[in-house]
Amino acid sequence: MNKLSSIINSLTGSKKKTAVVSEKEKIRNYIRQRKQVVTETDKSLDAQRVFDKIELMPEFEEAHTVLLYWSMPDELPTHNFIVKWSKRKQILLPVVKDDDMLIKPFSGKEDLKRSTFGIWEPDSQKEYMNQIDLVIAPGIAFDKNKSRLGRGKGYYDRFFINKRIVKIGVGFDFQLLESVPTHQFDIKMDKIITPSFSIE
Repeated sequence: MNKLSSIINSLTGSKKKTAVVSEKEKIRNYIRQRKQVVTETDKSLDAQRVFDKIELMPEFEEAHTVLLYWSMPDELPTHNFIVKWSKRKQILLPVVKDDDMLIKPFSGKEDLKRSTFGIWEPDSQKEYMNQIDLVIAPGIAFDKNKSRLGRGKGYYDRFFINKRIVKIGVGFDFQLLESVPTHQFDIKMDKIITPSFSIE
């Protein structure tokens, strides 16, 4: 490849990347607007429908360790599900440190502290380094090809690299789109579960 072709390919790739980023931001804004009109009652009902389905999945029934997320106000609620299952399984939660996502055991609501990002995280020095059987992950949007669009920091994508873990993405029905733009480093889910849909 000559120098001119290399430059053209580089510029083309850069334009494509910029277009993907722009499209991702449009989707994030759209989902943000949709979330603003969801009532607390609907959030609870939707969470119940999603986790009722997950509880029946062999991947969940057989899992000993499950990485979840302590939901923020704009996410599908997980608090009740985590507390319920922490009595029977090892529940883990992510902790953001610099550019990495560390994993720490959940030991109770009283042991959580609020991070600088506003996320409640385990207040423990103990990092979980063993096998994780299942991840139930949030996202801004998902699509029918099991692609996941996050908040843009790439924490989950980096964490999933070179790990063999069953990954289930969860969200509200309006977070499941026909397609979401992806980069080559975006990691797909194994399943997507919303109140009305199951993509397997």
